[in-house]
Amino acid sequence: MRYRVLGPVHMSPRTPSAAKLRAVLATLLAQCNTVVSTHSLIDELWGAEPPRTATTTLQVYVSQLRKALVAVSGETPAESDPAQPLLTRSPGYLLRVAPGELDLSAFEALRAQGRAAYGRGEYEAASRTLGRALGLWTGPALSGIPHGPALQASAIRLNELRTEVLEQRISADLRLGLHQELIGELMALAHEHPLRETLHGHLMVALYRSGRQSDALRAHQRVRRSLVDELGVEPGPELRGLQERILACDPSLAWRDEPEHRSAPAGGSHGHPPERPVTGAGPTVWLPPAVAGFTGRERELAAGERLLMDDAPGRNKVLLLSGRAGAGKTALAVKLAHGAAGRFPDGRVLVTLRDAAGRAVTSRTALTVLLRRLRGPGAAGAATDSGSEPPPESEAELAELLHRRTAGRRMLLILDDAVSEAQVRPLLSAVPDSTVVLTSRHVLGALQEVERLTLDVLSGPEAEVLLGACGGRRMRDDPKAAGEIARLCGRLPLALRVAAAGLAARPHWTAAGLARRLRDERTRLAALRLGDLDVRGTLLTTYRDVDEEARHAFRVLGLAAPPDFALWSAAALLGTGPAEAERLAEELVQAHLLEARRQPGGRAPVRYGFHALLRSLAVEELDRRCPQERAAAVERLCRAFLALARHADARLTPGRDRLAHRARTEDGISPEPAGFSPEEVVGDAPLRWFQKESAGLSQAVRRAHAAGWWELCCALASASAGYYETGALWDEWESTHGLALDAARRWGDGHAEAVVLRSLGDLAWQRRQTSAAVDRFRRAGELFTRHGDRAAAGRCLSAEADVLLGTGRTAAAERTCARGLSVSRSAGDVRGTAEALRGLALVAVREGRHEEALTRLAECGSAARSVGDRRWAEYAHRTASALRTALQSGGPATATAIPLEVRPGVWLFSPSVPAPRAECAV
Repeated sequence: MRYRVLGPVHMSPRTPSAAKLRAVLATLLAQCNTVVSTHSLIDELWGAEPPRTATTTLQVYVSQLRKALVAVSGETPAESDPAQPLLTRSPGYLLRVAPGELDLSAFEALRAQGRAAYGRGEYEAASRTLGRALGLWTGPALSGIPHGPALQASAIRLNELRTEVLEQRISADLRLGLHQELIGELMALAHEHPLRETLHGHLMVALYRSGRQSDALRAHQRVRRSLVDELGVEPGPELRGLQERILACDPSLAWRDEPEHRSAPAGGSHGHPPERPVTGAGPTVWLPPAVAGFTGRERELAAGERLLMDDAPGRNKVLLLSGRAGAGKTALAVKLAHGAAGRFPDGRVLVTLRDAAGRAVTSRTALTVLLRRLRGPGAAGAATDSGSEPPPESEAELAELLHRRTAGRRMLLILDDAVSEAQVRPLLSAVPDSTVVLTSRHVLGALQEVERLTLDVLSGPEAEVLLGACGGRRMRDDPKAAGEIARLCGRLPLALRVAAAGLAARPHWTAAGLARRLRDERTRLAALRLGDLDVRGTLLTTYRDVDEEARHAFRVLGLAAPPDFALWSAAALLGTGPAEAERLAEELVQAHLLEARRQPGGRAPVRYGFHALLRSLAVEELDRRCPQERAAAVERLCRAFLALARHADARLTPGRDRLAHRARTEDGISPEPAGFSPEEVVGDAPLRWFQKESAGLSQAVRRAHAAGWWELCCALASASAGYYETGALWDEWESTHGLALDAARRWGDGHAEAVVLRSLGDLAWQRRQTSAAVDRFRRAGELFTRHGDRAAAGRCLSAEADVLLGTGRTAAAERTCARGLSVSRSAGDVRGTAEALRGLALVAVREGRHEEALTRLAECGSAARSVGDRRWAEYAHRTASALRTALQSGGPATATAIPLEVRPGVWLFSPSVPAPRAECAV
């Protein structure tokens, strides 16, 4: 298990995707092995205005985090189990972190070692150790999450420590005589930290020692101007003294060459020997130049270098670099080849396995090209094989000749952009003594005895570094826009280079303007084109590699909601059974047109997702080739969502959805996903299903509304309301139900309008909008009564009573709740009866009638159990237990003042309108 806070917050094996969940993790990591109070965590997540459900929501986050922390085993051990590092400890939680698990601990240890070495005058060891400490950083500390007060303070402290270590490492390098090597780094740092006098002082020394006295003095002028303009102060005495020593050409500032102290700077050159020139007596070198501004890929570079350096007999000498188009496979292969000149004295050659139109070349053509590039005065066998003699005609003879040319020679061959296993097998069998780097947009799973590396997109910090390197100063000066451009390009190296080059080629553009042009998904690919650099064209090459059946699946699956989708969604969109949908999805995964994302511990082991630019291509191609398929596929998906959402809601909040009740009694719409039963998909974890499918469910509501499917829009929103209330997802609740309310009115269905209004009333109540809540409950009740749904009308009365209780009008709340109970019982609505009994119990608690309250809670629990609602049954039991505990420990007065959990997970903190008989709950 590894945790990272020195950059984007990261946890192995999988970092939680939800921002607030990562904020909880970061807060616990910043104070690991100590107890962090619940109040501190709530302040960190919500500030001064936490929601009513803050405590319950935090408990949900902790539960999810505990599952993520042990995702390797697929089980969630009990808290007492040593495998569970996240413990409950009064008054909050404690995260156990072992030595070596947290990058911050390693950083602090290396920082202490480096400082000690520096103090002993061991500057080479200090530079190396401090460089290792800095190498642990991947970006600004604790980035990628919202910061509350504690995280903000921790981030500031850690970033300051990093700068301090950086300054000391540079000081050690200066003492080692590396002034010339440091100038570029120091100029960038001086620009990044215009008021940091120590860094500017280091830059002045490096420039002076490199014979650039005037530049050193200009550096002083720049920092002085920044300090005066920004702070109204002059530079400190150390910087002023350094300026005077430079003006006087103080000999003590000069570097005295001491060879025994010299070493490569941290993170510097690996010491590869220079390449020999391509002459008649030298190696055959046929490589493009290395890509400028190559960024990231440290793990892949290290793995590639290990393979190239391995001389062990019997080891595989074929490295397959696979990944989607534009991932930088060729750039990585070329970089490896340029860095391995000394290992392959007989030659390094690249052959492209596609023609200029992107079509696969034949194996015979590739063999011929490779032989021509190896032929020359310095090639083995030149005396007999070179010259004007034409190559053999047959593929077998070509392979035999290539075998003779490469036998016993230490050569590196790059076979670039392979299309299939059949294309490369003749080439690989012809060069058994050579080391081969093979790149492909396909997995090529049938190849045996190869080392495999899959290239994904760059990390966020790496993508921004690449943009800055290729886009120039305008990109580097606007990090916010650069971050957005990186996100819109999906951090795909080719897209990032095209975007940055486009900015560099247009002096009148700004980085923010480029980001604005890329925001529209419909025109994004068109914007990512510059000359012969065309992201769409590169992606289309892979799309055209697969057959028409797979291309059709690619186009239609582009309609799935991001970030990913389950197999049942694919089956619904494609209108096929699950087996056929899985076959097509896996074919797209093999071609790197789709991603398969493992779901440890989930009911479905895999979900599928698109890279952002591939989704744009899929939607473009669908609209261009078969736009008539869009509506039918989307409707199938929406109806599948409805069937599953209703099933999950019936398990999560049984009997709540009145539109589902109406559909059952009137034989209304009752879809099922193709080939799947809702029980099979949802299982016994309805809340987990909702959490996984929340984005798609919200999109389904929007799509149904946009298409004018009013009944479907209302039904989808109603089926999701219980989940939104359970999870306090206020924004999604409001947006989906706003559309549903409009749909109900356009549909002209007063009953559906009442259902949506009742739900919006609950939302307004949770947001403490008491007037709006009462208005919506009363309007919904009137509509329910008008349409003969007395059960739903009774529930509206109980909901209105909750508002009255929260505003301190206890007597009015009791009267309203009693009316609700009477209506629910007469209508035979057991769920509504449970809601009303719960309201009367809360009133009794506030009035000090504790025995009555306990009786009401027992009746509420019994009613909830009879409809199969475990949440409400447990809530009634939990509330009764809390009341009994308060009576036993503090007597009636204490029991009357206990905090009220008015619904499962929803607490009454305090009355928003004080009244004489109101009690305040915290």
